[in-house]
Amino acid sequence: MEYTEKLTQLDSRLTAAGITFYREEPMSRHTTLRIGGPAERLVCPDSERQLLTAAKLCRELELPVLLIGRGSNLLVSDQGLRGVVLCPRAETGEITCTGEGRFRLPAGLTLARAANFAAERGYAGLEFAHGIPGTVGGAVYMNAGAYGGEMKDIITRVEVLDSDGTVRWLPADECGFSYRHSRFSHSGEWVLSAEVQLTPGCSREIYAVMDRLGTARREKQPLEYPSAGSAFKRPPEGTPPAAALIDRCGLKGLQVGGAQVSEKHAGFIINRGGATASDVAELMRQVQKTVQEREGVLLEPEIRLLGSFEEGM
Repeated sequence: MEYTEKLTQLDSRLTAAGITFYREEPMSRHTTLRIGGPAERLVCPDSERQLLTAAKLCRELELPVLLIGRGSNLLVSDQGLRGVVLCPRAETGEITCTGEGRFRLPAGLTLARAANFAAERGYAGLEFAHGIPGTVGGAVYMNAGAYGGEMKDIITRVEVLDSDGTVRWLPADECGFSYRHSRFSHSGEWVLSAEVQLTPGCSREIYAVMDRLGTARREKQPLEYPSAGSAFKRPPEGTPPAAALIDRCGLKGLQVGGAQVSEKHAGFIINRGGATASDVAELMRQVQKTVQEREGVLLEPEIRLLGSFEEGM
């Protein structure tokens, strides 16, 4: 079967299953950087059942497929993405209690909603995640963290979909968690949900911590512009933070097209308006080159690049 015929077959089967999809959908509408060319097909399941059905259809038709959340850590190329992008509708699935202080969080749930859910019920442990603009699935994928907390600190097990369509649970110690990394970045497994263990606490105090961290974010981070969060990972232990190295090299405000190293926080690359993926990628390359030449440190991107880019990142 020819590739275009496979896409046509997918369209028909998705329609029959009542699953919403879009042809040539700009990924700029689905990333926090507001950048990205079209996905050949963007599929938006509104339940876990629809997600599994869509995944099965793509597998049967042997179409390339990518699962994303809110696109908060992604830079999609200007040429767009071949194949199918699965983007579950926000808040797909419900939070369920699996034990004392233990909850199953669906992958499509936003971290903000998960943190609010826990705080309202008097459970601590998710305060660090409240201001991270992503979903549970994405946070598990990259072991997201902030202000001293990481997902690996609270996860007990992760529910995954294997490449052969099998759903199973993995204990946390088999997930390969490390700094901004997990096994899911290379295993081909999709995160469906995560079970977390939280600690009983006082709702008022938990909300106070969330408010304090939120104030710190607003004061220090360029939240008024589209971005993908921290552009680079933390350098090896004993090395200054990436933002400090970039600042020390005088790169705050450096601009390529509509992309700029934030003048408020050097660790962020922002879209000041009209930035392309090529602008951002070139700016990241210039920052890497300068920091390596002047400080002897090669910064590793924290932003995940998808699609076609020139060599060098």
